[in-house]
Amino acid sequence: MDITWYGHACFRLRNRGATVVTDPYDKTLGLSLPSLKANIVTVSHQTSHHNYTTGVKGDFKVIDGPGEYEMSDVFITGIRIANSKSAKTDIPNNVFVIYMDDVAVCHLGDLAHVPSQKQVEEMGNIDVLLVPVGGGKALKASQAAEVISLIEPYLVIPMHYKLPGLTIKLDPVSKFLQEMGITKTETVDILKLAKSNLPEETQVVLMDVKS
Repeated sequence: MDITWYGHACFRLRNRGATVVTDPYDKTLGLSLPSLKANIVTVSHQTSHHNYTTGVKGDFKVIDGPGEYEMSDVFITGIRIANSKSAKTDIPNNVFVIYMDDVAVCHLGDLAHVPSQKQVEEMGNIDVLLVPVGGGKALKASQAAEVISLIEPYLVIPMHYKLPGLTIKLDPVSKFLQEMGITKTETVDILKLAKSNLPEETQVVLMDVKS
């Protein structure tokens, strides 16, 4: 399978049989969503920076709530975890664990607090973690580092941080890298993954924004 990042919380996960697009955004975010085609679109929560499904092409299924789903040999588990601990005023946030080619990819959506041990256990064993790191209404750098230590994925892909043109205020990814003790890292355009080539210890992968 391969993973491509289109900025903010929008990724494309693709293998030979299916394409999953996560959290497509509209133009009010300040970024331009390219033409994407999908079989499945996941929506972590109902705001225009995460639920612009009309910007995606194809005959796709929208998954925007908790539960277990299966389509085209893709298995998805949706877990409802509120943005923050004071959930009364929050828009419900969905964490999705997407299983493709025996690789478990977890998209945390706009999670803004460190989850409980029970919530982490609900996610299961995670190979790749897509984690917000730029603060705002989601995890800030120090919280993201704590979440990573709890989930213990093989690969970490930061998302939801400051980018040129963004209309919302977020911290740069450098703040997260400093928190993780990383001084030098290369970016990748498309991340190609297989269960057999995952690293033995947690690694952070920075991705270029695909346009």
